[in-house]
Amino acid sequence: MNQEKDLSPLTPSIVRALNDKLYEKRKVAALEIEKLVREFVAQNHSAQIRLVIRVLASEFALSQHPHSRKGGLIGLAACSIALGKDSGLYLKELIEPVLTCFNDSDSRLRYYACEALYNIVKVARGAVLPHFNLLFDGLGKLAADPDPNVKSGSELLDRLLKDIVTESDRFDLVAFVPLLRERIYSNNQYARQFIVSWILVLESVPDIRLLDYLPEILDGLFQILGDNSKEIRRMCEVALGEFLREIKKSPSGVKFAEMANVLVIHCQVADESRTSSNDLIQQTSMTWMREFIQLSGRMLLPYSSGILTAVLPCLSYDDRKKITKEAASACNHSLMKLITPEDDEEEEEEEEEEDKTATGTPPHEDQPKMAAAEEGGGSDVLDASQESVALSNMSFFTQTAPSRPHVSLDLDGIVQVLDRHLHDASTGMMTRIAVLKWLYHLYIKTPRKMFRHTDGLFPMLLQSLSDESDEVVLKDLEVLAEIASSPAGQTDPAAPCDGGAAHRLELKVPTAAGAKAGHQAAGGGSRGADSSPSTPSMNSYFYKFMINLLRRFSQERRLLENRGAFIIRQLCLLLHAENIFHSMADILLQEEDLKFSSTMVQTLNTILLTSAELFQLRNQLKDLDTPESRALFCCLYRSWCHNPVATVSLCFLTQNYRHAYDLIQKFGDLEVSVDFLMEVDKLVQLIESPIFTYLRLQLLDVENNPYLIKALYGLLMLLPQSQAFQLLSHRLRCVPNPELMRTVDRSKHTEPPQRGASCAPPMDYRELLEHFDRVQSKHLEVRHQRSGRATDSADRKIM
Repeated sequence: MNQEKDLSPLTPSIVRALNDKLYEKRKVAALEIEKLVREFVAQNHSAQIRLVIRVLASEFALSQHPHSRKGGLIGLAACSIALGKDSGLYLKELIEPVLTCFNDSDSRLRYYACEALYNIVKVARGAVLPHFNLLFDGLGKLAADPDPNVKSGSELLDRLLKDIVTESDRFDLVAFVPLLRERIYSNNQYARQFIVSWILVLESVPDIRLLDYLPEILDGLFQILGDNSKEIRRMCEVALGEFLREIKKSPSGVKFAEMANVLVIHCQVADESRTSSNDLIQQTSMTWMREFIQLSGRMLLPYSSGILTAVLPCLSYDDRKKITKEAASACNHSLMKLITPEDDEEEEEEEEEEDKTATGTPPHEDQPKMAAAEEGGGSDVLDASQESVALSNMSFFTQTAPSRPHVSLDLDGIVQVLDRHLHDASTGMMTRIAVLKWLYHLYIKTPRKMFRHTDGLFPMLLQSLSDESDEVVLKDLEVLAEIASSPAGQTDPAAPCDGGAAHRLELKVPTAAGAKAGHQAAGGGSRGADSSPSTPSMNSYFYKFMINLLRRFSQERRLLENRGAFIIRQLCLLLHAENIFHSMADILLQEEDLKFSSTMVQTLNTILLTSAELFQLRNQLKDLDTPESRALFCCLYRSWCHNPVATVSLCFLTQNYRHAYDLIQKFGDLEVSVDFLMEVDKLVQLIESPIFTYLRLQLLDVENNPYLIKALYGLLMLLPQSQAFQLLSHRLRCVPNPELMRTVDRSKHTEPPQRGASCAPPMDYRELLEHFDRVQSKHLEVRHQRSGRATDSADRKIM
């Protein structure tokens, strides 16, 4: 610097001292400057004061010479001290050159700059707040400074500035938030620590509502929570905890919706990178999500699909992530509770409002007409009870809608997420169970909207029956049963909304003529010829479900062997057992694979005779005293003919002993194989079981049950000398002598009527026998064709 240059009002001695390399001389010059400025203040010479500050800034603090810069810094600090409370008028000129020195390459110079700024801020106090962003930006740089002395000095300045902000009520948060949002994404540990410390300070000031701007910094906070430094993570946890505590204390003004997507993103972070810090991010964000759902209510419904995407995988975590798993489970449960039957009415309400707005008709004028139409006309899709439920829901929703903001459920997005998890082979068991619980809940709460997605979900639900977990299969069956029984799934035969007619044609449902003939033969002509054999509680999907279930058993024999009985028994609990057996029998009657039909009948027969779930159905069949029970018997009989031994056991169950005897007489014309004898063996074991207690007691009444004894002797004659033969032989030896058991005069005895013959119309047992012969002839023909192909193949190999 040219020391001869006129730098007035600074004297040449002050200029020389400021440029000196010794700190003591620069300090003496600073004292002279302080004295000079005080005189100008006393004389109110503001122009001279500005000139001194400008000279110190441009000629010294921004000089190329390091000692000159040091002199300029200490001189600016001296000016500030001399100005005292009046320094606020000159802060811009005082602060900017000092902040420029924060970027100097010399660490000593940066330290002096920090010291100078500390003195300036200490004097000005609250007057520096309009320049807070500049100070914060400069301090942020010093916080990451590699020199420990500079960092120590910056910490002193930082504490001073925090005290000023805490004491003042003039802090401009709106101007500061954009800078905070920008700086919060810094990757430097010290800068992150500095930022979090300021967030904690601002959050602690009652007059500063940083919570209002939380959506702008929440993502950055969660990124800082993944820092490698344990101390920084702890500070960030404290900051997030304070925010959450404040949210729970006063949730009314919180912007939940704006932060929902941030939480969704960070709830999934642990799945992308398996680190402890990411686990902490996921655990914290999941905890926040749980609180958000519970506090905000239906406000988060539009974000349901994203929330489920984040929450569902966490439900399959092990105990190492127990807290995250529990939080995810709470989120899942709370979100599920938000969905109500009102969500099934929303679109209809919106359409009505749009129509009324377009036509200019006030809402109240149309309501009586709608009510009259609903009461008088009815609908082909829903029955009267459904209409009343729908109307009550509509009325309730209409009354409450004005009192709260309208929130629509993103059902399409939810179903898409659930379907994706079902298709993903890596999905954990608990997640699959949760997905199925969601589907069941949606079918309960929003059935009409859900049935639009049923055709897309149905194949995967059927495939889930092969899942390894019994719990998954149970939940899957609950969903399928709800689909099959929900009134919302009933479609109009003339114009099915789900393409039911096309599906039935494709799946080879029994034809109208066949169904009609079957019902007439069974004495059950009350049902329509083209209707499924289900009660009014079953809908159009019930028969489709039965067809596809049997098809799956046919294609996947291991499923039938391992899970077939389990699945059918559970369905009998969830749906009407009579419907299950009636429909399966009808479908098997049209089955082209006779071997599968025989196997399936054997499975169904075993379930019918042994399962506790079918106690009522067995009692219904035991006494064929109603048209419904006789119709069911005839329906089952026609399919049971695929398996001769099962047919006999059905006759035993229904106490048709004479017909059972007639069937056993025909066994001599059948091809008796090892499998056939094994089935007879199992039947003998069943006769000794509690199910047939009434049959064994009827052996005491020899005169009234001669065909029962003959049928049992017929089975005995079919059996080889085996354990079953001995068992049945011992039983028949216990049959008492009719002469000893006689209690009435023989002349007064009359032959009891055949079971079921007392009620009109009687069953045509001859026609049933002829049907048995036809079915067994088909089986014989198929077996001969198989054996012929096998023989031809063997001959070709020999040749």
